[in-house]
Amino acid sequence: MPFFAHKKVMVTGGAGFLGRHLVRKLKERGCRDIFVPRSSRYDLVGMEGVERAYEDADPQIVIHLAAVCGGIQDNSKRPGTHFYSNLMMGVQAMEVARRRGIEKFVALGTVCAYPKFAPIPFDEDDLWDGYPEETNAAYGLAKKMYLVQSQAYRQQYGFNSIFLLPANLYGPGDDFNPETSHVIPALIKKCFDAMDQGAEFIEVWGTGKATREFLYVEDAAEGILLATELYNRSDPINLGCDSETSIKQLVELIVELTGFQGEVRWDPSKPDGQPRRRVSAKRAKAEFGFQCTTQLEDGLRKTIELYRQTRQS
Repeated sequence: MPFFAHKKVMVTGGAGFLGRHLVRKLKERGCRDIFVPRSSRYDLVGMEGVERAYEDADPQIVIHLAAVCGGIQDNSKRPGTHFYSNLMMGVQAMEVARRRGIEKFVALGTVCAYPKFAPIPFDEDDLWDGYPEETNAAYGLAKKMYLVQSQAYRQQYGFNSIFLLPANLYGPGDDFNPETSHVIPALIKKCFDAMDQGAEFIEVWGTGKATREFLYVEDAAEGILLATELYNRSDPINLGCDSETSIKQLVELIVELTGFQGEVRWDPSKPDGQPRRRVSAKRAKAEFGFQCTTQLEDGLRKTIELYRQTRQS
């Protein structure tokens, strides 16, 4: 019998970017009872909304994806919102899960939780060896508390929860709002806007020297479901491809794939963010057999094509 076939699963954030892909994959695995608490009805920052969501869903498994997140610009503008909302959503969701004695709680962390100058590749054992990069610190530390809570609850209550650290996500259906988007959708939109307006250049923040690891959203969803089924310890686990791309390389690739013919102008007065990011993928492969299947260029092609169709519709 497939693991999810007779499970009642609540997916917070299930209507969001990652959540939509994960819910679809849950259905493909035979899960027939999936509850997605929509923010219009359930305010998961408040305990009343969390408790009501659990009462209505009566889940056996909770996959907590709900988050307030954005790129460097949004993180810099709203660090208080990012800290409080993410902390309260996760901590209260896990506490109610523990009280109700649910079978398993899956908490999604962030690569932003790693120290600013963590050795490359980021190993899970290095997670506490320094302070996160400043523009992401409020968000990263709020998410990092899920790990503290997960390990404390397992020690005291025997509660089964796990903590996953995905690399930077991207893919079809991403957030293209320039106020809140991450680097890939922001760059794609800039290229298309420039072509539509006949602009001769696009402007990009920073120097282009910083590096990132990008994880295709379908691969991330697959990794989360594999961990949900097969992993039952509170040691943190990265989800990534053990790859590294500079922002300059990324910009050049997106310019080529979108067909933008103009100039790229860098603004070094704006922050680069964390200097380097690449996670070790060894633990995820060893524990539950997770491996990336989508190369960056292929994932970008799919993302750009869907965005192109959306703009034309």
